[in-house]
Amino acid sequence: MTSADAALTLEVLGTGQTLHLDEYQAVVAGYTGRDENAVRHHIEELAAIGVPEPAQVPMFYDIASASVTTAQTVEVLANNTSGEAEPVLVRCSGSWYLGIGSDHTDRDMETTDIGDSKRACPKPVAAQVVPVSDWTAFDWDVIRMSSHVDGEPYQDGRLEGLRRPDEILNLLRERGADEGRDLVCFAGTVPLITGAFVAGTVWELHLSLPGGDTLSHTYEARKV
Repeated sequence: MTSADAALTLEVLGTGQTLHLDEYQAVVAGYTGRDENAVRHHIEELAAIGVPEPAQVPMFYDIASASVTTAQTVEVLANNTSGEAEPVLVRCSGSWYLGIGSDHTDRDMETTDIGDSKRACPKPVAAQVVPVSDWTAFDWDVIRMSSHVDGEPYQDGRLEGLRRPDEILNLLRERGADEGRDLVCFAGTVPLITGAFVAGTVWELHLSLPGGDTLSHTYEARKV
């Protein structure tokens, strides 16, 4: 993989500024719920259907930067894949930004190796982000995130149930997993409305921000 293959271009909403990430680290943070008891219950539920328990909570899964894409059509290799809306933390040239993306995952592979299941699929992200000067002062809890699959509501909830970005990023550093380069970090998700994964085709993602702005992305997952 060349650096050109992994290049990611993002626009800072309302500024005309363009970010270019050429050689960057890409990570998916899993099990980032703020309620530790609820996270443990979720892990036990997944274990009951064959999904292995994580080695740590939260868990950080490295993914290929080339899998992160703003494309509106992505290719998947398996039938049973599905997306999940996630806030995306972006570090570019030392400055921080917030976006939205989808942790698209191979659900069959997930029962044997969660990391491989995430690395098996593209990771769509919105082309626009917003700047964040200070994560500790950022009004994270009031942000609302939602998704639709094939026109049907799939997720809807506030980020108050997720660990704050400063905590997630501190843990990444404390574990020696932050390489210090530009970074794209998927930071967790909100519950599914029905509680069941859907292997759909067209995914719509929305992140409603303080002040009224919304980050959105729509993509089609095409089986090849």
